[in-house]
Amino acid sequence: METLLEQIEHGKLWQFPGGIHPPEQKSVSNQASIGRIPLPDYLVLPLKQHIGANGQLLVNKGDSVRKGQPLTRPGANWSLPVHAPTSGVISDIKPMPSAHPSALPELSIVLTPDGEDKWCELNPVADYTQLDKQALIDIIHHAGIAGMGGAGFPTYVKADSAKHKPVEFLVVNGVECEPYITADDLLMREHAEQIVQGIEIMQHLLNPQYVLVGIETNKPEAIQAMTAAAAHNDKILVRGLPVKYPSGGEKQLIQVLTSKEVPSGGIPADVGVLVQNVGTLFAVSEAICKGKPLIERVVTVTGNTIQTPQNVWALLGSEIKHLLTCQGFEPVAEQRVIMGGPMMGFTLPTVRIPVVKTTNCILAPDNQELAVAGPEQACIRCSACADACPQTLLPQQLQWFAKGKEYDKLEEHNLFDCIECGACAYVCPSEIPLVQYYRVAKAEIREQKLEKVKAERAKERFEARKERLEREQEERQNRHKRSARSNTRSTEQSDKVSAAMERVKQKKDSQSAVQAAIERAKAKKSADGTLEPDNSEVALERAKRKEKARQYKAEKDAQATPDMHAGGEGSRKDAVAAAIARAKAKKAAQQDDDTAQSSSDAGTEDPRKAAVAAAIARAKAKKATQQDDDTAQSSSDAGTEDPRKAAVAAAIARAKAKKAAKDTEQPDEAQPVKTDAEPVDPRKAAVAAAIARAKAKKAAKEAEQPDEAQPAEANAEPEDTRKAAVAAAIARAKAKKAAKEAEQPDEAQPVEADAEPEDPRKAAVAAAIARAKAKKAAKEAEQPDEAQPVEADAEPEDPRKAAVAAAIARAKAKKAAKEAKEAEQQADTVTDEADAEPEDPRKAAVAAAIARAKAKKAAKEAEQQADTVTDEADAEPEDPRKAAVAAAIARAKAKKTAKEAEQQADTEQASSAPEQESPANDAPLSAEEKRQAAIKAAVARAKAKKQAAAKDQEGNDLS
Repeated sequence: METLLEQIEHGKLWQFPGGIHPPEQKSVSNQASIGRIPLPDYLVLPLKQHIGANGQLLVNKGDSVRKGQPLTRPGANWSLPVHAPTSGVISDIKPMPSAHPSALPELSIVLTPDGEDKWCELNPVADYTQLDKQALIDIIHHAGIAGMGGAGFPTYVKADSAKHKPVEFLVVNGVECEPYITADDLLMREHAEQIVQGIEIMQHLLNPQYVLVGIETNKPEAIQAMTAAAAHNDKILVRGLPVKYPSGGEKQLIQVLTSKEVPSGGIPADVGVLVQNVGTLFAVSEAICKGKPLIERVVTVTGNTIQTPQNVWALLGSEIKHLLTCQGFEPVAEQRVIMGGPMMGFTLPTVRIPVVKTTNCILAPDNQELAVAGPEQACIRCSACADACPQTLLPQQLQWFAKGKEYDKLEEHNLFDCIECGACAYVCPSEIPLVQYYRVAKAEIREQKLEKVKAERAKERFEARKERLEREQEERQNRHKRSARSNTRSTEQSDKVSAAMERVKQKKDSQSAVQAAIERAKAKKSADGTLEPDNSEVALERAKRKEKARQYKAEKDAQATPDMHAGGEGSRKDAVAAAIARAKAKKAAQQDDDTAQSSSDAGTEDPRKAAVAAAIARAKAKKATQQDDDTAQSSSDAGTEDPRKAAVAAAIARAKAKKAAKDTEQPDEAQPVKTDAEPVDPRKAAVAAAIARAKAKKAAKEAEQPDEAQPAEANAEPEDTRKAAVAAAIARAKAKKAAKEAEQPDEAQPVEADAEPEDPRKAAVAAAIARAKAKKAAKEAEQPDEAQPVEADAEPEDPRKAAVAAAIARAKAKKAAKEAKEAEQQADTVTDEADAEPEDPRKAAVAAAIARAKAKKAAKEAEQQADTVTDEADAEPEDPRKAAVAAAIARAKAKKTAKEAEQQADTEQASSAPEQESPANDAPLSAEEKRQAAIKAAVARAKAKKQAAAKDQEGNDLS
């Protein structure tokens, strides 16, 4: 049995199913040779004239181009360039109607020929066998050659297919089976050698075993010409095929020549076969051997309306109208112009459509030549279409699916295997345009697939983007987590440091009270805006000393109470206790003076605080006075048992009074409770009375000190009249309070003296006490009188200071009068004591003389104070009303004081006369009694001197 190759060599042919035999009508146009037509007025060159993508523009509007110059650059996706068919100018680049049944606009280049028809530089290949295959493929590519049989598939792609699959047979399609078309027939007749040259170039690139040239037997001249041209190449076999439509189809031709069937959905390369049209091979020969790009092709212009039907060389981009006009087109009613043949061509919507690379025929029939199809009728299921289909499809079934838009079923029935030959429609008795249904369905399916591809690409991009965003989000979260962990660690460390610093700060704040005082002083300074001295440390130390003194006092009080109960055992212990009490009192008085001075300095800053302090002082003074009265009465009744114990108790009481005076700023409410709660013990009552008297004296002394400090305050702050007025009022109130407190204990003293007439020793002690008080009053009266003129002289220029000084003078005058009265009362008391003690007339006379001298001195000091006040008033002429009032008050007080002093002197003289006469009439005393009286008087004088010295020392400390 012969092999396939042997069968092919022997010229065996095979048959394909289906097919029809329509009238050929080829003799109308193949009687004349290929002609040339003149240049058109303009050329329209679509950028896309093939299967694939557009090229990239290389020219702009207004550019001049030459013949054969590329106008676009090929890109990817089976892109081919477009060349200028002639020289001229690019007049426009815009969308123009396309060579398609829909005539949809496509971007096109409008070229206006200049008539010169100048070529660009050409680069022919002298010996293609010496050139690399890829270089040959690139030349074919850049020449813009596409399949010219009607499909328009890029030729360079087919030429490069041998790299992937070996090509066993190269089939040259010269069948040209469709009626009326004779372009390939005339091309083979006239250019057989160039076609064979193109075959040999492809044979060099593909290296097939055989080249099979198929030509229908109705073209004997073409068969003869091709056989003669290929006689030198035994690998080129020219075969004459029986006339049957559509034997020129790619798959049908392969089956006829090689007996191989291309599988459904496959391509000829799948069976080792590659098919090329004779017009395409002629263009390859022109591009390689002459360097010419594809700029023209042979087009058959035929039909009964054409006066001279003929094949012509038509430049690409020439309008169909130009070709028809050149061939003597005479249109008829309802004229149709068909691009292609009557079987596979399509009716043009306009003759302004340009010639493209796939255009092979322009048919312009009349109505008798090619009758118009009648109205579509229902399918009668005759199956004639199925019998005529060369692809063994079911045309009627495909038509039903196409009408129902059942695209999935169309694909299942292999719609894309249809070659659109039109055999089914040609044989259909119902005149159904089956091919039109298939074309529309194919276009829609392609659109859907394209959309699906786009959707898949978009989905891939979306998924890729989503994955990228998720990855970035995960990375951000990881960064945030790492940052949060680092921040947490740093925060924990900073929290630990902050906690440690806070503990140190709290410890420092709790341990440093001085720092807190400084901060308060700074805050007060920033609020007041004034510069003040910082006494916080001094105040703190003073408070500590006060606290220690109070604790010490409490301890001593606790020790002194049992000692008082056991005081009758010995007088030496009592004397020691009295001395200790006096020392403590003196120390406490010094501390109290410092506190009083600091409080007076602070009081000038705020008049409201001063007013509050004055009110508190008045309340305490009244309460102390009431307690003094009660305890004085109880002590006068119960304290007569032992004069020595009474003296010791009085000394202890004075010491405690001095200590208690230090705490006058703090509420002292516990002592009255104790006094009221323990009235049973006469000794305690006597001690309480003495303490009350000491407190009264201390209060009087404190009242004098603010009066002396007032001028200095007025000097320090002359600009605030309200503060000065408040300070003066406070001084007057304290002076009145001190006078009242001084009168009450002094008035109680005679009662005690009257209540004790039986004991001469007690009388001597009382006389000594009276003398000491008189001496103290005189000394206290001298000190303020000496300080007053200096203050008045130092401040002559401020009326406000004068007013304050006048108020101070009035207060001191009143105090001096009261002290004079006290001295008079003391003198009376001494006289009574002298009457009660007739044993020693000399002592009584001495006491009376001392009393008179003190009274005169007090009167003289009162007059000096009045004169000083008058001088102060004269030195302040700025306010005459205040000065007049102050002078009048001072004169009245001076007169009153002088009058009281004269009365006191007369009284003392009257009392001294009986004292001098009484010794002669009294009974004589024994020697033992005289000796005891002298000792007691000496003791009283010594105590009085000692107390006066202590008071002097205290006064100096205060000043």
